[in-house]
Amino acid sequence: MTSSQHTADQSVSRAGLAQGRLGTIDIVFFVVAAAAPLAVVAGAAPLAFRMGGIGAPGAYVFCGVVYILCAAGLTAFARHVREAGAFYAFIGRGLGRPAGVGSALMALLSYGLVCFGFFGFFGSYARTTVLDLVGVDLHWSVYALAGALFVAVLGYRQVDIGARVLGVLMTLEVLILLVLSVAVLAKSGSANLTLEPFEPAHVFDSGAGGMFVLALGAFIGFESTTIYSEEARNPEKSVPRATYAAVAFLALFYGFTTWIAVKAFGTDALLSLIQADDFQDVYFGLADSYLGGWAKTTMELLIVTSILAATLAFHNATARYMFTLGRDRILPASLGNAHPRFGSPSRASLVTTLGALLLIGVTVALHGEPYLHLLLWTNTVGIIGIVVLQALCMAAVIRFFTPDRRGSTAFRVWVAPVLGTAGLLVGLYLMVTNVELLTGRTDWVNWALLAPLPLLGIGGYLWARSGRGANTSGTS
Repeated sequence: MTSSQHTADQSVSRAGLAQGRLGTIDIVFFVVAAAAPLAVVAGAAPLAFRMGGIGAPGAYVFCGVVYILCAAGLTAFARHVREAGAFYAFIGRGLGRPAGVGSALMALLSYGLVCFGFFGFFGSYARTTVLDLVGVDLHWSVYALAGALFVAVLGYRQVDIGARVLGVLMTLEVLILLVLSVAVLAKSGSANLTLEPFEPAHVFDSGAGGMFVLALGAFIGFESTTIYSEEARNPEKSVPRATYAAVAFLALFYGFTTWIAVKAFGTDALLSLIQADDFQDVYFGLADSYLGGWAKTTMELLIVTSILAATLAFHNATARYMFTLGRDRILPASLGNAHPRFGSPSRASLVTTLGALLLIGVTVALHGEPYLHLLLWTNTVGIIGIVVLQALCMAAVIRFFTPDRRGSTAFRVWVAPVLGTAGLLVGLYLMVTNVELLTGRTDWVNWALLAPLPLLGIGGYLWARSGRGANTSGTS
């Protein structure tokens, strides 16, 4: 791409998304915040240890390597396709427009469900935290609705404001875990120094299936760096840098902070501890023991803001998919109009908020649980859908670059995507065959929850193949 072409791309947008507002660090904030690192480490990692044993730190690092391989092909592709609906544009460009439309509908459902489910996550943790700290017991939906209002305001406004908020929240939650890690290393000395958690025999043992469900899910949203291509400064450099930086940081951060639990307790003691009823308090107990009560309280507060930051990031991703589909006349065209002042996908953002409010209301009306039903059921479908789309995207990368590497290395556009796809397919198999670990159900409900994904994908494919809808530059 020439300099003049690049300048033109930055100054012109078909539907008015604000140009040049996000730098590399801003995009990294969105991706890392979507991963909710404190919620992953303090909330999910103990369960990963419980299901997969001592190899959890190695599983997080392995999944990070898989996504680094995927990022190689994804960022090479992003140089040629710049759209706010990443899966839609990439799969459409590589595998044809019908596949792109089908994937777009799957992506919209998947991101939307993850976003909506996180309000149950937020409401549940916020209720418990406020009750523990001040003794006030309000229904979880009060906090969920307050969170929805907060996210709605930031999602409606210009994207760089959301990035600043996410940056502050993400920095605080990462900082408390790093402070705890340093305290453990300083006070425990050379005791329990071991690399056992990274040995293949422990990472890939017979009970690793459920653990990998959580480990792969911890990186969901890494591809959202490309969603912000239209709003990025110098996207040819900032998007690849942000993608590599976000995935590498998460892999190292998850691997290190989960290994710290092994260092603090020792292998045998940790394996015993995670079988207890209160196993989810592992990191809160560490904070209390090594830093004091203030750290435990701080962590309880920050895990709430961690979840809220992740919800905002997924809200932004959902709104941008909806915006792109509206702009390309697959959804109502009004959804593809950007705000004249903020340059944000404001109408799509409002519809996303309405979807969240609807699901919160349905959960309350049916007396559902915020964690078990609103979070786990929706996120099971959403995470599986996103992994399917990631695998399809890698197939699109390979096909796009097969006749011409367009200046990229063979490793970046052929070898890395093939290896990444293999890792994703293994992860997808583990997710589907262990779906009951996420939903808590062993009956027809699991298939009923998953059915909308293939139905939407196939329906969108057939609808586009029939010649309906507008064509786009991103999917031609």
